[in-house]
Amino acid sequence: MSEYKISIHDMPMDERPRERLLKYGPEALSNAELLAIILRTGSQKENVVNMCSRIFSEYNIKQLSQANITNLTKIHGIGTAKASQIAAIFELARKLEGFSDEPKRKIRSPADVYSILYPGMREHKRERLVALLLDTKNQVIREELISIGSLNANIVHPREVFKAALMESCASVILSHNHPSGDPTPSREDIAVTEKLVEGGKLLGIDVLDHVVIGDGRYVSLKDEGYVR
Repeated sequence: MSEYKISIHDMPMDERPRERLLKYGPEALSNAELLAIILRTGSQKENVVNMCSRIFSEYNIKQLSQANITNLTKIHGIGTAKASQIAAIFELARKLEGFSDEPKRKIRSPADVYSILYPGMREHKRERLVALLLDTKNQVIREELISIGSLNANIVHPREVFKAALMESCASVILSHNHPSGDPTPSREDIAVTEKLVEGGKLLGIDVLDHVVIGDGRYVSLKDEGYVR
């Protein structure tokens, strides 16, 4: 005997997620209903609303946003197509959080560095060292990923940091990396790498203005701490 399953088309019209969104607006919908609109279909044994309710009973929204494609496809009912949809919507959300409609973003303080980089850094489980390449007005020319993995003064070489800076003829750079632990307190290696890169920049005529360590909702400026002079 086959199991009875309520299709989304069997639901009353005013209970369907899309119709509720059109009538009440997206803010009236639950996380499960919003995700159901994105995924559109469920599985043979489960309609999309039930599937999304189950997903959010197992994962909170932050955990879901941090999951990669491989982990998403381990969720029952989620194949590569649905996993790609979930990953794409969260990446759009991250890009929106860091978006500015200014032609170039100007760096005035460590808080500006944090606001630009935090959305893209906060969910990475490995340290990522990036450089913001700046023009003479401290406007961001571009963001350059330098390395992935724990910072080590023997591994992070100035030529990797300043190669893009020289190609862009930028005036200065600001370094930043994340601490996956959430605690932005600089380590001895963080300080050693910073001092090494500051000296390298001086030789090349490119100022290292700061090194901002990003944690979970917090940051530390090594310039404010006295390590960048």
